[in-house]
Amino acid sequence: MSHEVRTRLWIHNEEVDAASGLTFETTNPATGATIASVARGAAADIDRAVASAREAMASPEWRGMDAHKRARLMWRLADLIQENADELGALETRDNGKPYFEARKVDLPSVVENFRYFAGLADKIGGETIPVSGPFLNYTMREPVGVVGAIVPWNFPLSLAAWKVAPALACGNAVILKPAEQTPLTAIRLGELAAEAGFPPGVLNVVPGFGHEAGAALVAHPGVDTVAFTGSTEVGRIVARSAADTLKKVSLELGGKSPNIIFADADLKAAIRGAGTGIFYGKGEVCAAGSRILVERPVYDEFVSAFAARAEKTTVGDPMDAGTRLGAIVSEEQLERVLGYVEAGRSDGARLVAGGERTSVDGKGNFVTATVFADVDQEMTIAREEIFGPVAAVIPFDGVEEAIAIANATEYGLASGVWTRDAGKALRVARDLQAGTVWVNTYNQYDSGSPFGGYKSSGYGRDLGVQAALDKYTQTKSVWVAVDG
Repeated sequence: MSHEVRTRLWIHNEEVDAASGLTFETTNPATGATIASVARGAAADIDRAVASAREAMASPEWRGMDAHKRARLMWRLADLIQENADELGALETRDNGKPYFEARKVDLPSVVENFRYFAGLADKIGGETIPVSGPFLNYTMREPVGVVGAIVPWNFPLSLAAWKVAPALACGNAVILKPAEQTPLTAIRLGELAAEAGFPPGVLNVVPGFGHEAGAALVAHPGVDTVAFTGSTEVGRIVARSAADTLKKVSLELGGKSPNIIFADADLKAAIRGAGTGIFYGKGEVCAAGSRILVERPVYDEFVSAFAARAEKTTVGDPMDAGTRLGAIVSEEQLERVLGYVEAGRSDGARLVAGGERTSVDGKGNFVTATVFADVDQEMTIAREEIFGPVAAVIPFDGVEEAIAIANATEYGLASGVWTRDAGKALRVARDLQAGTVWVNTYNQYDSGSPFGGYKSSGYGRDLGVQAALDKYTQTKSVWVAVDG
């Protein structure tokens, strides 16, 4: 059953208007139609949210809550997300333009899994006793870091919110979630579901708005103890500089130009499928997209021909249609960016073998066909810059050494793929790739227990996994107790 679309700020377990009274429109990229007018949060609203979160952190109701009860609340929230998955999936598709099957069958189950996984961590966070010199008992305690500012992008709105909100809550923090202005709707609904699950007021606040207003205020606020950011490298640098003024902890999961390396001894059919998943899943609007496909020369021509044919069969259409595999680009602005890179590929001399055209559904929407460029040189713009769209750059190479050299010749280091039947070669290449994730004979695999994050300009810190959660969302206190001889 459809649920009324929530469009106001969610602060202290209540819907409220922005202090300014201003709103902004969020549109359906598949039709261009306005979905709703959403409250436009800004600095004054961040102040309200921080006050609410700090009140929660000071209250016995949350700060003093038994860890087992905190785990039960998270399980309840996971159940509510699962119960409302059809509604949330449809809302995500309307707001983002991704195919409904991706939102409902991939994104939503992963959100539920995240909350359940970290619910399991909530009552297992402990310290240790440490043997020290002298007549002392020394032990450590892991405590919540405090108020967490979570800023997430528009490509996986609810999934990436869960990557940050779930571990932060498990560790006992209060969270202020700032969703992307293009896709705010599922985040607001998440706040409402958290209240329904029983989380006290202030534990999860949601402030939609623009990055230069709400986002900047959240990062700069002295009442925020840590910022967890996923977004572009350009904005990540701004976040890091701003956060330095208040010495808050920061984690950054930023852009990528990930290499997907296909050796001549690979299972070529599997590699072609994996390369398609790597660049066309999520419309290519994926931080870890395998946008540089490196192919060894003995199979290069065969790969290009088969991969171009696969791209041509990648169905562009209504995101709610079960047969659609390539939905609408999130905004007109992003579509123009993608088409600009297609033109750059042409002008730089790359060979366009598939796609590269703007299209529509019933004359509407921000659609582009699955695009493949062959004979790409590493110096070309489409090989160096993150496009964030369904555009693949296929690059030939000769041998292991050249593959590694080309793969690492980028400012980014988020993810990578290796396709080979030679286990020793796979392990060696995985060792030498400068990337936070290496997929071998697969691509785009994620799990709540496995850390994800980047090297170099792809950022620092990790999402997912127990150690990342403890590093980001707790602080360690060392206690010394004198013991009489």
